[in-house]
Amino acid sequence: MKDYKEYFILPAKPDEVYAALTNAATIQLWSGEPAVMCTEPGSDFSLWDDSIVGKNLSFEPGKKIEQEWYFGEQEKPSIVTIKLHPHKQGTSVELRHINIPDEAYSDIVEGWNDVYFASLTEFYANE
Repeated sequence: MKDYKEYFILPAKPDEVYAALTNAATIQLWSGEPAVMCTEPGSDFSLWDDSIVGKNLSFEPGKKIEQEWYFGEQEKPSIVTIKLHPHKQGTSVELRHINIPDEAYSDIVEGWNDVYFASLTEFYANE
């Protein structure tokens, strides 16, 4: 099991980034795929046509999202925490993903950087 922590700067306000991460229709706009998402703790979510599935744990509007990501039969849950901080260029996103299975680590890190946050950055650049 491995942990990953990274920071991203997005050119939008924290409330806008929060909406982009929690509103299914907005997720579909920047990801290009249908999404299942709501801000009800305990609800299931699905991104990128079920490439990413899990359970929503907690939400602080405009500030924090906590999710459990599923990787088959895993002893410890894989937890994703996304914290949003105001930044002079928009929002500083603090990403922490813990308990990533070793065999999935490089794919997950690549996904966060080259797909998830790359897509979000492109979405805001085109606004």
